[in-house]
Amino acid sequence: MTTNQSFVARREAAVSRGISAGMPFYIDRAENAEMWDIEGKRFIDFAGGIAVLNTGHRHPKVMEAVKAQLERFTHTCAMVTPYDSFVELAEKLNALVPGPTPKKTAFFTTGAEAVENAVKVARAATGRPGVVAFSGGFHGRTLLTMGLTGKVVPYKVGFGPFPAEIFHVPFPNAYRGISEAESLKALDTLFKSDVDPARVAAIIIEPVQGEGGFNIASPSFLQSLRAVCDKHGIVMIVDEIQTGFARTGKMFAVEHAGIEPDLVTMAKSLAGGFPLSALTGKAELMDAPVPGGLGGTYAGSPLATTAALAVINVIEEEKLVERSEQLGERIAGRFRTMAQRNSLSVIGDVRNLGAMVAMELVTDRETKEPAADLTKALVAKAAEKGLILLSCGTYGNVIRVLVPLTASDALVDEGLDIIERSLEELVSA
Repeated sequence: MTTNQSFVARREAAVSRGISAGMPFYIDRAENAEMWDIEGKRFIDFAGGIAVLNTGHRHPKVMEAVKAQLERFTHTCAMVTPYDSFVELAEKLNALVPGPTPKKTAFFTTGAEAVENAVKVARAATGRPGVVAFSGGFHGRTLLTMGLTGKVVPYKVGFGPFPAEIFHVPFPNAYRGISEAESLKALDTLFKSDVDPARVAAIIIEPVQGEGGFNIASPSFLQSLRAVCDKHGIVMIVDEIQTGFARTGKMFAVEHAGIEPDLVTMAKSLAGGFPLSALTGKAELMDAPVPGGLGGTYAGSPLATTAALAVINVIEEEKLVERSEQLGERIAGRFRTMAQRNSLSVIGDVRNLGAMVAMELVTDRETKEPAADLTKALVAKAAEKGLILLSCGTYGNVIRVLVPLTASDALVDEGLDIIERSLEELVSA
């Protein structure tokens, strides 16, 4: 019999140690919000492939669409011989991204590519070099996107130097004592001390930081950033790679702020598990690069664009935007109830936007000392009990929930029970 342990050993011998493996088991099959490993053990999936599976594993309508496409063709390179789903999906995204300004779209394969190309578009449109990002943000693992990323370990260690003309300011985080006013003041100070705003092509921000700990940018803060960008002629890039496609109770998280971004990057749940990313933005900006300036051999794969069209239909037909709000209330409400118990005072903060839910663990609520070891232990303990969890945060002390929006209430409750039991056992020990 093939075992998980045998693959652990084979992996250590064959795969670069730089590619981590969060769990010591190997998946054989998956359905909706459940997975089974090669030894037959069942797991509830609260990770969703890191926010990729808002419509669940192998949604029947997505699978049906991809199977039909497999019978037609799998690759032509859209830059050589284009195809219908490429154009149809671009039209869909142009209509979905908020704001009245006419939009255009470009497709790529990974989230990092979408971000890189957003910067390229902003630079081409403005003729400026500078980009401002936020501490705690995550934008990818290429050299440019690592430069934009505001977290050193493990993403930047040993990989520098990074591209020039990238600047960081603090992301507002009320729990950690950084107010919106302080963050905006830091941006103003940056413009006075480090870079002339007339040299800044773009400001990039996640409406909810993913790897940074599910820190939420309020509507007022995003509105203030919009005003700063308008004042200085700076392109506002909103990174919706982890927040997009119904995760936050809106199709895109920026909709909560009621503003129109200039450019929006997206990937992850766009194509229901198939590799695809997109950059959608104001048509005038998107047309700034010369023909041939954007693209990629696999960019906008026909299998992925077909899957994405099916994903968008599923989100609409199954009302997953509304479902996200309901799930968020259910999960965050359970965490807040847990936090009220004296025995679980390690829960320092609970925050969510829709079904993007986080629980921050601390050793002491007064000092807010991060409980990184406890967080790591909770992920491991939950896995032992059949639940796949993710941690995140600058201090490694945040539990994040990205369960598929198609999961049943009963399955979600089963997963929450595992979290509660696991945390109780760890704290009592």
